[in-house]
Amino acid sequence: MRVAGPGAAEYLQRMVSNDVEALQVGDACPALLLTAKARVIAPLVVWRRSEEDFLLLTEPELGEAVRTLLTRMRLRARCEVEPEAHSSTLVFGGGAEGFATDFPGAVEVLDSGLEPTIGAEELERRRIEAGVPRWGRELDDRVLPAEAGLDRTHISFSKGCYPGQEPAARLHYRGHGNRMLQVVELDDETKVERVTSSAPRPDGSVVALAYVRT
Repeated sequence: MRVAGPGAAEYLQRMVSNDVEALQVGDACPALLLTAKARVIAPLVVWRRSEEDFLLLTEPELGEAVRTLLTRMRLRARCEVEPEAHSSTLVFGGGAEGFATDFPGAVEVLDSGLEPTIGAEELERRRIEAGVPRWGRELDDRVLPAEAGLDRTHISFSKGCYPGQEPAARLHYRGHGNRMLQVVELDDETKVERVTSSAPRPDGSVVALAYVRT
């Protein structure tokens, strides 16, 4: 989703959970759109393409929800909200010119034309081992950011107000969630509240993401 115009930075700063005004041109950061009760609406990567031009990347099935929310809440903000179509590639190992994503050890490159060199199963295993939550698996509209560990990566606790700021900050500073997303190795003795994703390893073991009671 493209958000561009003289008021784009200010508008996004009061809508998303991370400090997008601090981004230099060419940099990106993970962020969240939250409800007033700090439930996740959509995970984002916000890329500042120029001083007044931002690209918001999210899961394909969330694009319309993000567009609808940002358009409805724009009011008098001096910016445009428009969908854009791109292909996105994760590149591991360095050397590629891209921007930081929420996947550790990788950069994201748009419209590169690169062919995949690892399969979907290996990519899923890497995602699980890195503890990266996925919409529809680990994330939905019932999840608080801290439960999925997103308060460490997707939220700035020093920026101004945005929807969901107060409950997110209250949980961060004064309390703790009742559950936490963890990377676990599944065996007969593993005790978890709910397994959300799992993948086999080459050695025959199974690695998983699961919510564990705290």
